[in-house]
Amino acid sequence: MTGRGHGGRSQASAGDLLDLVRTGRATTRGALQQVTGLSRATVGQRLDRLFRAGWLREGAGGPVDSPLGGRPSITLEFDDAHAVVLAADLDTRHARAAVLTLTGEILAEHAGPLAVEDGPERVLDELGRWFAEVLARAGHAPAEVCGIGLAVPGPVDSGTGRVVQPPMMPGWDGYDIRGRLARAFGEHTGAGPVPVLVDNDANLMAYGEQRASYPDCSAFVLVKVSTGIGAGVVVDGSPYRGIDGGAGDLGHIRVPDGAGALCRCGSYGCLAALASGGAVARRLAAAGVPAASGSDVRDLLAAGHPEAAALAREAGRRVGEVLATVVTLLNPGVLVLAGDLAGTPFVTGVRELLYQRALPRSTARLEVVTSRLGEQAGLVGAGALVVDHLYAPERVEERLLALGV
Repeated sequence: MTGRGHGGRSQASAGDLLDLVRTGRATTRGALQQVTGLSRATVGQRLDRLFRAGWLREGAGGPVDSPLGGRPSITLEFDDAHAVVLAADLDTRHARAAVLTLTGEILAEHAGPLAVEDGPERVLDELGRWFAEVLARAGHAPAEVCGIGLAVPGPVDSGTGRVVQPPMMPGWDGYDIRGRLARAFGEHTGAGPVPVLVDNDANLMAYGEQRASYPDCSAFVLVKVSTGIGAGVVVDGSPYRGIDGGAGDLGHIRVPDGAGALCRCGSYGCLAALASGGAVARRLAAAGVPAASGSDVRDLLAAGHPEAAALAREAGRRVGEVLATVVTLLNPGVLVLAGDLAGTPFVTGVRELLYQRALPRSTARLEVVTSRLGEQAGLVGAGALVVDHLYAPERVEERLLALGV
């Protein structure tokens, strides 16, 4: 880290030192000197700025490295108590909102019905109200919030934070989500402006699961099967979004025997039209079983409803057939199945077709598992997205200057 990095940015800035501490790669002054090649005085000056900002703290003494003994090295820790993050996970018919620490612990949470078809004005205003509620319950002031993360059920251009032609979000295409949610937060809390980041729900679920449970997995895939079907991919610790946020749109892959099934996107034969929670709900309703959405199917599966279980297993087989190609292409170490359908019947169906159709080499070291974070995965991922954005080395320097340290 002693040369110059991408774009000519000098390395081992205060932001680089904070990154080394946050990731655990160097957690003492001596280790920072060794990794960066900076002098003791320079390391001390840059750390002093981080201490004055309240972003670092001293921890317990570490082991004595010298065989001659001496004083133990004082460890350095990222201080996650100096701010909090707000996160929301918006589904088609319900949503969750939470306040989290900077290290991803959920301090307070609210969940309730909220329909995306009601449009962005009403939905984002309601999320602003929920944010005020969870902050009060967690005992944190609005001024402590450093940023907001939002997961939405549609493709997102990460550069603008706007959804792009979302099949399940009528009225949201191109809408300024960041600006409206920031205003809603301010209107309901009286707080000043904070940065808002928006991403696809499957992307953020994948990011949350990978960060929390599989940090060493360099190729990670999560498939969410609820009202629709989407996939999130994390490669080398970063979400893979494609050139404009369209990566992972698994539900709109055409399947050979689905020509007569009309999808919400307007095309025929999409996987989501045949194997999503919404598709299973429609088939159950046609058979006289009350079901209108993926969450209704989830409730039926939890109650052991035999027809719901049979259809979920069939849906799993269809998804598994598509995932055989995904696994062969990406060669992931972990495949997480999440969402309303991700119970035993669906997982069994996925495994049947996946292992039958994929190359044995592609599945030899593959873990096929269900979500560990459950319904909190999107919240954890949204919070992590905000923290990683705000404490990225290049942004740390800007923020320190703005703080006057």
